[in-house]
Amino acid sequence: MDAALRWLRARADNMAVALLTAMFVTFLVQILARYVFNYPVGWTLELCLTTWLWLVFWESAFLLRDGDHVRFDMLYLMAGKRLRRSLAMVAAAGILVGFLAALPANLDYITFYKIKKSSTLRIRLDYVFSIYGAFAVAVVLRYGLRLWQLARGADPLDLDRPAPP
Repeated sequence: MDAALRWLRARADNMAVALLTAMFVTFLVQILARYVFNYPVGWTLELCLTTWLWLVFWESAFLLRDGDHVRFDMLYLMAGKRLRRSLAMVAAAGILVGFLAALPANLDYITFYKIKKSSTLRIRLDYVFSIYGAFAVAVVLRYGLRLWQLARGADPLDLDRPAPP
């Protein structure tokens, strides 16, 4: 199971690298077209924005751990183990309920966008914004698992530590 998860994580990393590379190459094309050939092209800006959107939500959904986020948790860390676990369970339940409640409307809005296309590249906007649906489902799964682990007695500090490579 660990080998399969490591393989999936490596493929998620590969996708993030591909998105970042596409964004960077597009940015270079934009600079070259505008400042060397004096022929600005609009599609480069749209592609940079789309790859940035995908990169942010892809990383957040599949690569970042809870411990990777910036937090103001001095009081949380000072609490005892039981209180800390209770606070982590309340936080996980709140995030889970919030994302679950918003999921149908979010997915409905994404699918609604199939009637529109981007202005320059003419990409259907449901494809562009579908990454948010993947992100929302990943958050629901992640916090559902986290809540289950906490309910079974896991220490939230152990869950926040990155897994060894």
